[in-house]
Order: sequence, then C-alpha cells, then structure tokens
Amino acid sequence: MSLVEVALGERSYPIHIETGLLERAGDRLAPYTLTGRLVVISDENVWALQGGRLGIEAEPILLPPGEGSKSWAGLEALIDRLLARGVERGDHLVAFGGGVIGDLAGFAAAILKRGCGLIQIPTTLLAQVDSSVGGKTGINTAAGKNLVGAFHQPEAVLIDPACLDTLPPRQLRAGYAEVVKYGLLGDADFFAWCEANGGKLIAGDPEAREHAIQISVAAKARIVAEDERETAGRRALLNLGHTFAHALEAETGFSDLLLHGEAVALGMALAFRFSAERGICPEGDAERVSNHLEAMGLTTTLGPIPASGEALVAHMRHDKKARGGRLPFILVRGIGEAFVDRKVDLADVAAFLDRQRA
Repeated sequence: MSLVEVALGERSYPIHIETGLLERAGDRLAPYTLTGRLVVISDENVWALQGGRLGIEAEPILLPPGEGSKSWAGLEALIDRLLARGVERGDHLVAFGGGVIGDLAGFAAAILKRGCGLIQIPTTLLAQVDSSVGGKTGINTAAGKNLVGAFHQPEAVLIDPACLDTLPPRQLRAGYAEVVKYGLLGDADFFAWCEANGGKLIAGDPEAREHAIQISVAAKARIVAEDERETAGRRALLNLGHTFAHALEAETGFSDLLLHGEAVALGMALAFRFSAERGICPEGDAERVSNHLEAMGLTTTLGPIPASGEALVAHMRHDKKARGGRLPFILVRGIGEAFVDRKVDLADVAAFLDRQRA
C-alpha cells in the first residue's frame, strides 16, 4: 500500500492507494463513524459495477451518470435528498465515483449546513490521479465549467486501482491525459516513463497503474500543500491545457462529444503548439507531446470541433481564473517546464486557434 499525505496543517489528510482497498473500506472509514454517519453518493453505473465491492453498509443516493448531474438542478436535487435523510454536520458524505460525483458531492458537503465531512473514493483514473485530491468542488453553468464551487478538502481519499478494471476504454484513455499532465508540467522523467509505459497502463498492468497513480497523487499533494487556493501561482500549473479544454467543453455543451480528459489532452497539445509558435518551446517537444497523446488514442487537433477561434475565446472570457480582465495561461518552455503567463492577448489566442483549425 502507498500512503501520501496532503500537508495542510490541522487539515492534513491521507491518501491511501492499494489494490483491493475497496473491500476493506470499512476499516479505513471506521474512525469517521465516531461522530456521525457515512452517507454514500454515487452514480447508477458506478454503483451497479462497484457497489458490491464497497466494504461498508450503505443505502446510497444514486444520481444519473454524466456531466448533466453537475448542474444547478443536480445540486438542488442532491441537497434536498440529503436534507430528507437528516444529514448533520457531524456526518460524512462519501463521494463514490468519478470526477462528476466527486465535484458535486464535494460542493454539497461544502455548503450543506455550512459544511460537513467529505471522504473521496474515486473510481475513474481521472478522479484517482487528479480531481479527488486538493479540495476543488463545483458545478457547471451555462457560462462555463466549474464557475460555481468552493474549496472543501476531504478528510481522506481511498484509491483502489482495481476499480479501473471495469472502466470503459474511452474513459480510461481520457483519464490518462491527467497522468501525462504531471510529466509535462514539471517532471520530464515521468513523461518519458509515460511514453515507455502508458500502453501497459491502458492495457491493465497493475504495477504500471499503481506507479502512475502514486506519482501523480504525490505531485498534486505537494503542489496543493504549497498553494491550496491557487493564490501564489504554483497550483495554477495544474491547469496546463485546461483553459483551452474548458472552452472546448463549453462549446460542445459539456456532453459526451468531448470528455473532460479528452479536452485536456487536446488542450495540452494546443498549449505546447502555442508556446512553440511564440518561440519559447522547441517545436520538437510540441511534436513529441502530440505524438504520444495520439499514440494513446487521444485527439490533438481541432477537426471535430466546428468553432471559430473567437467563439472559443468567448468562453475563455468567463474563466474563473481571470483577474483584472486578463486570463493567465499555462505555457511551457519545454517538456516538464510549465509556467504562468499573465500577458497573453486573447486576440492572439483566437488567431492561433483559427490557424489550428485551418
């Protein structure tokens, strides 16, 4: 078993990573039952596939799968069901599912009765390596992705790589984009490992999966401990590819036409190409990134997205990271060398995206 700590002083919490951990969840969660109940929130697909493995007694609150649940209506429906259960501040919500469930249940935990406990048990690769760690929660709105939310750290994260055995291949590939991200933003050696072992991870190799999850989670834990609320700049690096990605997701209506991880993969390829166009990143690095993502079955071109550069930039103007009318972009000097650029002109971004479409 691997154990990673997110060091936040009195709010520090453990991340347990172990194959087969799901069946032993009761042992790990026992301390959190001393002050109240555990209320499991999951989606219908996850519960049908994995609910029988969860080692705690639970009558779950089940939600429809997909980004559609991560909305005002979905939040209201969930809060009403939690209140009907009589949830108290001493209780813990257990987010058992992928990124949608983690974000939605986490936001509910942040605001219900001004805050109750949260446990994350992520079941997708994307959630295991990224969204379950760090305390970002939220919902989507018509104006954009995750524009309404709160920072609300979990009290523990339980990761069982065996959950990935039932994950559809497309979801697995989409989650892999977030694994690659950690190599691209600050660890060139890990990106090289991904190039050599990414195929094994996708194919189900247990050692490759555990290694990728442990390295990714440890990297995110370090960054979150340094910059919990993304005020010092360090945590912003985790948004590599995401400014492009969120605009692409908004343009496609947060639908299954483009999964979040697929959008991140395309967004990272665009960030490297944009950096190369500006003369700050070697062309060879941008090509290397696109080649690896494509080899893993991820799209790196705008062909499937019928939108102009200005249409995509219009979504970016709503980005929650904007300050004083400027939007920070995560650009790169090369593989493993991401940085924050706060002087990017969105007109230049629109023109770049039109060239990419052409």
